[in-house]
Amino acid sequence: MPDLTELYEHLKKEQMRLKSELQRLRAEEKSADEQREGSPFGKREEGATEAFELEKRIALEKRLNDALADVEHAITKYEAGNYTICDVCGQPIELARLEALPQAGMCLKCKANQAKDARGRSTR
Repeated sequence: MPDLTELYEHLKKEQMRLKSELQRLRAEEKSADEQREGSPFGKREEGATEAFELEKRIALEKRLNDALADVEHAITKYEAGNYTICDVCGQPIELARLEALPQAGMCLKCKANQAKDARGRSTR
């Protein structure tokens, strides 16, 4: 069973990995933009493909940014001494949950309630 220091180290490594992945994605985006500047685009298919690729890249960048925000929030909580406390109810987060998902900010009960609320809102 890992201790909290090991979880913190895992979070730091994940933070570096996510930042690196975002930098790589942004570098690819610049490269693609430079390639497009010199090419005339008269075909609709090319435009549709480029739009689809752009949407995919934006969605991936959003997921990476969201994951990075979660990891950085967990790091901040660890450094403040409240890493194991649920952001919503203030009760302890289960150690097994933190081991499985070190960036978890909520206990299982609050996370389940959040998911239930989100499902309820989307069906109305």
